[in-house]
Amino acid sequence: MGIIVNVDVMMARRKMSSQELAERIGITQANLSILKTGKAKAIRFSTLEAICRELDCQPGDILEYKD
Repeated sequence: MGIIVNVDVMMARRKMSSQELAERIGITQANLSILKTGKAKAIRFSTLEAICRELDCQPGDILEYKD
C-alpha cells in the first residue's frame, strides 16, 4: 500500500474546505486534490509545513505508512 495521505481527514476535523486550505497554503485546488487522492509522487517540506500550520496538526497526522 505504501504512504497514505490523510489531508481530507484532518480537513474534516477542522471543518475546512479544499478551496480554503488551498488558498491558505498557496497551492491550486488541483494540486491539493492530487495530494488528497494519494496520486502525488512527492510533497515539499514547505507545503507539508504549511498544511500542518493551517490544520494545527503534526506531519504524522497527515502521512501514514501501511504495508
